Amino acid sequence: MFYHVKELQYRAVPERPDPVFAKKLQEILGGQFGEISVAMQYLFQGWGARGEGKYVDLLMDTGTEELAHVEMLATMIARLLDNAPEVDLDEAVDNPVVAAILGGTNPQHAIVSGLGAMPSDSVGNRWTADYIIASGNLLADFRANLNAESQGRLQAVRLYEETNDRGVKDMLSWLIARDTMHQNQWIAAIHELEEKQGVVVPATFPRELQKEEVAYTLFNYSAGNDSAKGRWAHGPAPDGCGVFNYVEHPQPYGGKPVLNPAPLWVHDTPLDLLNMKHRPDPDLK
Repeated sequence: MFYHVKELQYRAVPERPDPVFAKKLQEILGGQFGEISVAMQYLFQGWGARGEGKYVDLLMDTGTEELAHVEMLATMIARLLDNAPEVDLDEAVDNPVVAAILGGTNPQHAIVSGLGAMPSDSVGNRWTADYIIASGNLLADFRANLNAESQGRLQAVRLYEETNDRGVKDMLSWLIARDTMHQNQWIAAIHELEEKQGVVVPATFPRELQKEEVAYTLFNYSAGNDSAKGRWAHGPAPDGCGVFNYVEHPQPYGGKPVLNPAPLWVHDTPLDLLNMKHRPDPDLK
């Protein structure tokens, strides 16, 4: 059960209206790595966890905090749109500066949302649950969470550099700091789970069922062999269960595929016609 506390987690008060920056802030609200995404990702991971304990509480705590960040951003966007100067369309036609300002705003902020934030990114793509990951395997999910926080923090930092509004910078500095904490907590949780579940690869699939002979092989599919110079090409693997090896000129493990003819009702091109028309490509010999 959730309760709404009317006070914001942190203040969201800009110095002045700025509809152009309001559009930019939509990215860290409703974009792929925005606050809506991480809130839903953590909550669904928590709701889907089979059991109780500290990991579930960590997910629910963080997901609930991300809802607070959604509220902060929605408030900031609305305030950036509040009392925004009206743009005369006739003037915009003759004044390239005004036209540029008009072109940088999101018209849906006025037409659709009534000067409010929207569940969309900075170019108007609606938020989608396709952005979130909730697999039921906490180690796999926490790694996805670390990536989400890394990308989200990067975007917030870039937005911080794009504004001179001290109020916006103040709020963004809070979000950036919280993203720092969240990255550290997911790394800490990952390391703890690795000790219990198996380093790097979750130990839920029997190792004897995977093709162990290629489980630690780096295949070179690039010109040259620079990839062989990394830690991932030689020596013991981080999971302690294998040794890296490098194959500079990998050979195919399977034969050339030849498919059986399709049934008549599919109406594919008959194989005899393909054979009659086919001319070998000299570059593929």
